[in-house]
Amino acid sequence: MIPISDNFYSWKKPIATYWLIGINIALFCWELNLDIHGQLDNLVNNWGIIPLQTNQAITNAIFYNSAAWIVVFWRLLALPLSLFLHGSFSQIVGNLLFLWVFGKTVERNLGRQRYIMLYFAAGIFAGMIQIFMQSKLDTPIIGANAAISSILGAYMIKFPKVKIDSVLPLIIVFIPVEIPAFWYLFWWFIQQSFYGIGGLNIPGGITNVDFWGQFAGLVTGAAFMRIINR
Repeated sequence: MIPISDNFYSWKKPIATYWLIGINIALFCWELNLDIHGQLDNLVNNWGIIPLQTNQAITNAIFYNSAAWIVVFWRLLALPLSLFLHGSFSQIVGNLLFLWVFGKTVERNLGRQRYIMLYFAAGIFAGMIQIFMQSKLDTPIIGANAAISSILGAYMIKFPKVKIDSVLPLIIVFIPVEIPAFWYLFWWFIQQSFYGIGGLNIPGGITNVDFWGQFAGLVTGAAFMRIINR
């Protein structure tokens, strides 16, 4: 299932969604250039969330060396930065497609500032959950998956029964259909299994998908929208 549009029309332009999509595409092009020159691993290791390194830095800062808080600060800075990196073509295409279809309506409903706040707050919170739940993981976690899952969660609270114009690909035939928005909640998690397709060449590997973080993002988005509605 490929979402196309939810048919909500408004004179308000989803400027924040445009910017988020543009920045992600620009940085992915930068990643491709670094990948060609064999320098991508430096960017990913510096900007990606690495739970093992973060936990070790926090332990060293608390018990051994207060100067290590500089390292902690840098590792925590990766929480928002990692949202703008992607490890494969399938990951960035899937993420930005969902951001476009569902994000622009959520932005118009919440307003630009609250929309951006939700995006980053959910992404950072999900990163903290990943650090806690996968404390021994030594490969970088990258991608806007958790932030976009928060947008999806907010959408499902506000518009659970809205019909989404979609395309159902059957080999070489594409069938236009309307699918209730609620079903995309399940499809979002299913499609994560394909996010390794078209992966970039990153020595040591990366983590494209983390279900703990995405679940945290989903809950954050749903709770945020429910609070705003009240």
